[in-house]
Amino acid sequence: MKKIGFLSFGHWSDARGSRVRSAEESLRQSLELAVAAEEIGIAAAHFRVHHFAAQQSSPLPLLATIAARTSRLEVGTGVIDMRYEAPLHLAEEAASLDLLSGGRVQLGIGRGSPEAADRGYQRFGHTPRDDESPADLARRHTASFLSAIGGDGIATPAPESGRAGALLPITPVSPGLRERVLWGAGNLDTALWAARQGMQLMSSTVIIDDKGIPFEHLQREQIDGFRSAWREAAWPWEPRVTVVRSIVPLVDDLSRAYFGADPRRDEGSGVLQGLAYRFGGSFTGEPEELVERLRADSALAAADTVLITIPNQLGVDYNARQLAAVHAIGRELGWHE
Repeated sequence: MKKIGFLSFGHWSDARGSRVRSAEESLRQSLELAVAAEEIGIAAAHFRVHHFAAQQSSPLPLLATIAARTSRLEVGTGVIDMRYEAPLHLAEEAASLDLLSGGRVQLGIGRGSPEAADRGYQRFGHTPRDDESPADLARRHTASFLSAIGGDGIATPAPESGRAGALLPITPVSPGLRERVLWGAGNLDTALWAARQGMQLMSSTVIIDDKGIPFEHLQREQIDGFRSAWREAAWPWEPRVTVVRSIVPLVDDLSRAYFGADPRRDEGSGVLQGLAYRFGGSFTGEPEELVERLRADSALAAADTVLITIPNQLGVDYNARQLAAVHAIGRELGWHE
């Protein structure tokens, strides 16, 4: 069985044709789509996080509102850039959200992708130490965050409290949340690192590696390496792999008008900040064709959850129809009943 969720970038723009023209509309429509997705049978709603841009930047209030309006839908991120985060504050907020949602949080965190601002995390008060890179800063924040949500003692009791002895943990602590943190891994090495830290794997449509082999093979290598490293680390909970895919069923005139002219958008490669990368192609076509193409994807076959990227600026009705079509395709593939 495989869960299906959606991943929204939460864009807004007043450009011609956009149905999401402000931050308020982006938030309200994200809530509406999440409610509709649960009614369709979609299992998870995830939101991308970017700062200093016309996208979602503070996801936890949105996730809390979605959790209050739904009963089964998992809520999560993909991903929170840990360079920008005060880890103990994030731990308190994430634990509170998890308790309110009844344990439905799937929190995706990571080093983050390129942001609009140059070293914007410094404006948030976070600067790498002299011996650190920005990636090291993200990992240091991550270690503090994982320790905190796991209930470890952190702070020395105040002398006047009369509580000498054990260090104080953050409050609240939500049992099980530590097991539901996903690391957005950009390559095989970071996937192995995530497994050794006891974090679940989230693998996107971009891998910072290009060995001249198809994207799905690169991603399958990442997944297999993660599962092997998890077994070696012997964590007492089950590993979970989430992959992101662009899946666009052509089911009506609108979807054909937007995406039907170039239905086979192949994968490719490029250079990002001096590093070679490969990106996955788009699965666009008639539903019957997509069933066979998705069945042949070896990396997708190895995943536990697939998150469908959505063009959120096309509005709630369009994306709800697309999610319903993907849900039907998933049934044909045996991903769910």
